Amino acid sequence: MKLLHSATLLWILSTTAAAENYIPIRNIALQGRATQSSIYSGTTSAINAIDGNLNSNFHLGSCSCTNAEGSPWWRVDLLRPHQISHIVITNRGDCCGERLNGAKLLVGDSLENNGNNNPSCAEITNIPNGGTTTFQCNNMAGQYVNIILPGKNTYLQLCEVQVFGVPESKDPLCF
Repeated sequence: MKLLHSATLLWILSTTAAAENYIPIRNIALQGRATQSSIYSGTTSAINAIDGNLNSNFHLGSCSCTNAEGSPWWRVDLLRPHQISHIVITNRGDCCGERLNGAKLLVGDSLENNGNNNPSCAEITNIPNGGTTTFQCNNMAGQYVNIILPGKNTYLQLCEVQVFGVPESKDPLCF
């Protein structure tokens, strides 16, 4: 019986210690700072894509949109380097979902060329109108997440960008 109590106590202590070092993967974009290559109108600023609102109706004011331009881009600064597990994109729902096809998701620490030279996590091939798709980044490290439509002359429209990851530092006090 004493052995059973000792084993139970050891298990409780080990799970408590593990829980104290656990850092949950969460949507870190919500605390970030967003910018984009241009603003289509005053109601389509970059921050709309990280407002936590998953509504995909462009006209309700929760989507970002650039002007029609060459290689439009959008970026979120996560304020410090993170290991990015995955990125979730919600496309515009009322029309024009195909405009997002060919967009590249980039993750890195460089702001060279507005961050558009960072390594690629994924490429969007098709997200239907109003659809939401998850892209695995396999713990790529970076402070910046960019979305760019390279070589296209069009609008870049994003209704929500969720970035899931953890800070590179494993020190919970720095979280």
